[in-house]
Amino acid sequence: MSVFTRLVEELGRLLEPVLAESATAAAIVLFTVLVRLALHPLNRAAFRGATPIAGLLPVLLQLPVFFLMYRAFSSSGELLDHRLFAAPLGAHWSDALGAGGFLGAQGLVFLGLFAAIAAVAAWSAARGRRAAAEAPVPVPVANVSAEQQAALRKLGGVLPLLSFGTLITAALVPLAAGLYLVTTTAWSVAERAWLQHRRRSSL
Repeated sequence: MSVFTRLVEELGRLLEPVLAESATAAAIVLFTVLVRLALHPLNRAAFRGATPIAGLLPVLLQLPVFFLMYRAFSSSGELLDHRLFAAPLGAHWSDALGAGGFLGAQGLVFLGLFAAIAAVAAWSAARGRRAAAEAPVPVPVANVSAEQQAALRKLGGVLPLLSFGTLITAALVPLAAGLYLVTTTAWSVAERAWLQHRRRSSL
């Protein structure tokens, strides 16, 4: 964890002349982008259907990063002294509510984070519904009943809404981990949109 902490601290120092006390928050976003850039070849291979495990690896490789982010801002350390505007990066939403409520200085920071996550989730859900609507009608399968096909269609309509579950997670983890979540989720949606655009352009 010390390597991760030092990396975030160094990125924060580089950004401090421009972003002052919010430099560490920006360093978390930049660190997340660097992680996602490193994983892009795997995501591209998964999108092309190169190997079944290629789709699972990017998710598995991100879990340790999220865990390190959570631990670094949940335990004592230098990073806990840094802030995003009025909110400490180690603060939870419950802390912000206790420090001034929804519209307090810290509460507004969390509301901004939640709004960003909701916007990304809405974009993801809209793209998922559009992709489902544009997909060719599947050929009926003899072994699947009409009731099962109807259930699968309903499930397909619900799955895009699962992206809103990130909101619940962000409300429970430290602000720093919430920044990681919104950045990596936005990257995932944008990356998939770009890969789909590239595939359509090549047809």
